Amino acid sequence: MTISFNNALGIHQHTVGVRERNAEVISTNIAQANTPGFKAKGMDFQRALQAATSGASFGLSRTDARHISASTRVTGETKYRLPTQPDTGDGNTVDVDLERNLFMQNQIRHQASLDFLGSKFKNLTKALKGSN
Repeated sequence: MTISFNNALGIHQHTVGVRERNAEVISTNIAQANTPGFKAKGMDFQRALQAATSGASFGLSRTDARHISASTRVTGETKYRLPTQPDTGDGNTVDVDLERNLFMQNQIRHQASLDFLGSKFKNLTKALKGSN
């Protein structure tokens, strides 16, 4: 009997990677909060998750015959976020309070997915070892 990780792990195997990418985007926004002209970006989590679960990928072009061909998974494109606060005069659109809240929500959900995956792997290990 074979084990299908897609069936065993469900969507959580994909959400971890997408949540990590989302954390990078939000962290960049927070880090650039005082940079004049910086525009806050966001990621559409549902669209990124859909791309990750569908196996969407893009190939990297080879400009020399000695290059190794490669492709990478698409984990979501970033788009500029609509400003939630009035312009302070420097053109920066980062709302630090909003970004911190989004970061915490993302981290809580990321941890929930990791916990779920951990329990799934624990159960799979028990099933493989059998009950002693």
